[in-house]
Amino acid sequence: MDTISYKTKSINKETADKKWVIVDAQDQTLGRFASRVAYILRGKHKPNFTPHADCGDNVIVINCRGIELSGNKFQDKKYIHHTTYPGGQRETTPEKLSVEHPERIIEKAVRGMLPKNRLGRAVYRNLYVYDGAEHPHEAQTPSSLDINTVIN
Repeated sequence: MDTISYKTKSINKETADKKWVIVDAQDQTLGRFASRVAYILRGKHKPNFTPHADCGDNVIVINCRGIELSGNKFQDKKYIHHTTYPGGQRETTPEKLSVEHPERIIEKAVRGMLPKNRLGRAVYRNLYVYDGAEHPHEAQTPSSLDINTVIN
């Protein structure tokens, strides 16, 4: 007698079917773009998503300088960090950050949308952000992905 098994498949880091995808940040809104990238990094778009495992894809983001922020956030938004020394609170804006390190704007936004634990740090390592259209990951043969088709 043939029976259909409805067992839930739980995958782990070794059995996850990880792929390499490339997304273009040109003319995308930062928040919506970052949430979709975080969704792909976690693996929530896959039917065998397991919440406690790194089962998401490796994401390459290109053209990060073309990201857009709505309203006056480009000048008004503040990124605050502390040097751990007395009086060491520093702040910067996306406008200043985009001059020297435009990739950090997307990295900060995506990192804030990932879990704040060991899993989040492991998933964050699968994100690669580059300023131009060139990237050093051609050997992984990444497939292009339209980020607007990802539903979250």
